[in-house]
Amino acid sequence: MQGNSIFFLSDTSTMAKLILVPTPIGNLEDITLRAIRILKEADLILAEDTRTTGNLLRHYDITTRMSSHHLFNEHRSVPQVIERILQGENIVLVSDAGTPGISDPGFLLVRECLKAGIDVECLPGPTALIPALVSSGLPCDCFHFEGFLPAKKGRQSRLKILAEMPHTMVFYESPHRLIKSLEEFSVYFGADRKVSVSRELTKVYEETQRGTLTEVTEYFKTKTIKGEIVIVVEGKNDK
Repeated sequence: MQGNSIFFLSDTSTMAKLILVPTPIGNLEDITLRAIRILKEADLILAEDTRTTGNLLRHYDITTRMSSHHLFNEHRSVPQVIERILQGENIVLVSDAGTPGISDPGFLLVRECLKAGIDVECLPGPTALIPALVSSGLPCDCFHFEGFLPAKKGRQSRLKILAEMPHTMVFYESPHRLIKSLEEFSVYFGADRKVSVSRELTKVYEETQRGTLTEVTEYFKTKTIKGEIVIVVEGKNDK
């Protein structure tokens, strides 16, 4: 009878899922206990570079199997990953450093997993933009994360748009393009705009230089530039 019927709710916590795990951007101690546990318990770890991730796994005695998942193969590998999760495997996605999907592969897999009805979970953890932004001394209550600018096509038009941005802006840049980007910012944003450049965050040679675009550009012209770089630029001030 209907009055005696018993209904069971499915326990989604036991269902296979995709889990995004942030990894340290430099210092291997910057990983959570939860992240270590999940990396150990997963059926498979998808890594942007298995050599880089392998160093982290060995450091924490993690023996979970790895498979490559990067910008150049993700379109081919996504269907297989989805099928494995649907068959009951818990799969973890990591990037070389930081949070997957933030200027790294991740968006495509997340989108397709959600389309397939697969639960997606993302752990909190390291990302280079936040420590660079907070330590810049520039307003961080409202900011715009641009990531990497286009190398060629669309770069100038993008810079013209950003020049009118009223909020603090955050960019990622490679060492060999830093000077060019700072010089372009001076042209489009104005040489007196305040800027903070952080490199090698969390590592032994971590460095942050603050000042006007002119001052910081001249500083780095005298240096050998190495490491991953985050540029934080003051927004337009109409006052």
